[in-house]
Amino acid sequence: PMSADAPIPGVRLIRHPVRPDARGAFVKLLHASDLAAGSGVLPLRESFVSWSHPGVLRGMHFQSPPVAHDKAVTCLSGRVLDVILDLRRSSPAYGMAQAFELEGESPTTVWVPVGCAHGFLATGDKPALLHYSVTTEHSPENDRGVRWDSFGFHWPAEVRLVSDRDRALPALGDLPPYFP
Repeated sequence: PMSADAPIPGVRLIRHPVRPDARGAFVKLLHASDLAAGSGVLPLRESFVSWSHPGVLRGMHFQSPPVAHDKAVTCLSGRVLDVILDLRRSSPAYGMAQAFELEGESPTTVWVPVGCAHGFLATGDKPALLHYSVTTEHSPENDRGVRWDSFGFHWPAEVRLVSDRDRALPALGDLPPYFP
C-alpha cells in the first residue's frame, strides 16, 4: 500500500525525478528545501546504508530523547515495505502505523519525524539496499525499538528473518512514554 497522504503527522513522501540518459540515470537524493518542510531540523548528521535479503524484517527502531532524530529513508535497489509507527502520545495518530512500498527503480524518500519508529520488510526476489540520513548521530544508549509484531500491523507472509535483537524489543504497550 502506497499512500501519498500519510495519516501520521509529519510523515512525507519525497519523490525524486530520475534523469536517464545514454550512460544510465541520475537522481538527486538530498535537496534541502525538500527536507526543510519536514521538521525544519537540518543539517543531517549521519548517513548510512543497509543491505537486506528478501524476507528480512528490520525494525521497529528509533532513538530516544535527548538525541531523537528525524530520518530520511530511500530504497536504492530492490523493494521494501517501509513502515512507520507513531509513538508520540499527544499525536492523533499515536499507535498507528503507515506503510509505503518503496523500490529502487523509482527512488522515493520517506521522511520519518522525531517520535516515530521505523522498520521495513525486504520484498521481491533480490536484496534491498536502503539509504538513511538522520539529524542526530547514533547513540547506543538511546538506541530503542518496538517489537515488530506488537502494534496490530499485518506484515506479509514473506517475513522469514528477524534478528534476535528485534525479537527482544518491548511491545508497544510496554514502551515508556519517550515522546509525550
